[in-house]
Amino acid sequence: MTVPPLPHPIPGHRPRRTPPGAPPGTLVVDPAAAAPTIALIAYGPEALTEEQDIAIADIDGLRETHPVLWLDISGLGDVRTLRDIGEKFGLHSLALEDVLNVNQRPKIDEYDDHLFIVCRMPHNESALETEQVSFFLGKDFVITMQERPGDCFEPVRNRLRTKRGRIRAGGADYLIYALLDAVTDAFFPVLESIGEQIGIMEEEIIGDPMPEDVHRIHALKRDLLTVRRAVWPQREMLSAMIRDESLLIQEQTKLYLRDCFDHTFQLIDLIETYREIVSDLTDIFLSAQSTRMNEVMKVLTVIATIFMPLTLISGIYGMNFSPEASPWNMPELHAAYGYPVVIGVMIAITVGMLAWFRNRGWIGRRPRRKKRFRTTFQRRPQ
Repeated sequence: MTVPPLPHPIPGHRPRRTPPGAPPGTLVVDPAAAAPTIALIAYGPEALTEEQDIAIADIDGLRETHPVLWLDISGLGDVRTLRDIGEKFGLHSLALEDVLNVNQRPKIDEYDDHLFIVCRMPHNESALETEQVSFFLGKDFVITMQERPGDCFEPVRNRLRTKRGRIRAGGADYLIYALLDAVTDAFFPVLESIGEQIGIMEEEIIGDPMPEDVHRIHALKRDLLTVRRAVWPQREMLSAMIRDESLLIQEQTKLYLRDCFDHTFQLIDLIETYREIVSDLTDIFLSAQSTRMNEVMKVLTVIATIFMPLTLISGIYGMNFSPEASPWNMPELHAAYGYPVVIGVMIAITVGMLAWFRNRGWIGRRPRRKKRFRTTFQRRPQ
């Protein structure tokens, strides 16, 4: 049975490709996935070899001559390539299945001779998207598998090329720390961009709230939810790497992982702070709209109130009682200055009501009265 796609899919959610009831380890690729390209960096304290679009058959020679091998695969559109890499490095079939099911939450799974780590990486800051990045950590290798070309690992590659820091002297576990730290730090520019949008939106909503601001607030909430879904489980994953005993992660590397763990906590604090501010923006928008509506209603009420006595006067003198039939029937109609007097009375009523409304503070701005507030440090008079 084919399940129709949602008309408005949840951000970051894609349908699971493995059919229900399939055997464990079944590999099914997305037909729209990009074809895989393999980049390799093999290095040690003294030498480094970097290859692009390397064939799988050429990996063994470099693995024998270099202490650490980093295999970076961009694109998950070929099952055969992933299977061949899995057989060459002894990767578990369940882990390879999770690589292709790209809706995994950040986690870590331990197998006999390697670790499988999943995290999410921001792919586009302008329209926030995240992609799944899968890591395999072995004794002398690190394999990264990304959904598409383009990542945040270029600073790590430059450190390897220039031999900056201790990354060339460290093992595969230090490389996995550097990559995870790069993924974590990639979220800071995203949150900075969101923070700038929140500041601009707050000023606009307070100054001149518009109906489309509701959609912008909702878009910010969805972006923050996307970042939260990516970062929050990563805290648990890093905690497990630090806490659990593993022969593949040295104690010295766990010190650096704690620093990455602290960065994750900073991200979570920023996310929660921004979520509270965005929630407050909704209240500010509703308050601003209510205030604006009250101002409009106040003006309309003042206008209607001013015209009430004028309408009464004009209604009285609009009655058709003939003064010739009785001296009590509207004798003002025969007065020489009756019309100017009535108009003058109406103008005087209008000016008087406006002055009274202003004095009461119902229209215009009334200066605030200066009041002295006694603080807790001032003594009461004896």
